[in-house]
Amino acid sequence: MSDGVTVILSGVRRLIAMLVLNRFVVSPDGQDEFVDQAHAALAVLAQRPGYHSGRLVRALEDTASWTLVTEWESVGAYRRALGAFDVKLHATALLARSVDEPSAFETLASAAPGGPVTTAVSDRAAEPGR
Repeated sequence: MSDGVTVILSGVRRLIAMLVLNRFVVSPDGQDEFVDQAHAALAVLAQRPGYHSGRLVRALEDTASWTLVTEWESVGAYRRALGAFDVKLHATALLARSVDEPSAFETLASAAPGGPVTTAVSDRAAEPGR
């Protein structure tokens, strides 16, 4: 995963990055259509501001299991991307087919190859007991 964008806010070092994992279960006879839809979705998402990277991956152990992985500057950038007309037209139907589970994750720690672990402050309000 990339380090994202590092900024200093009130003296606190903060990574701004969000990972989105949309998982799909696709029957063998529907994979060609699914791949076409996923490529179209990835292409329009890649054009949106705040998009960092994306890829379509398939499980080696179960070829019916696919994941669309995208990385974003922030949750706001991702949400704005979902509201864009071209994304609604070319990606929303595909994303609606994803497995119903949490899909958006904020980066709290990362490490570049050979580098140290860099931590980030959560965008979420402090949780009880933390």
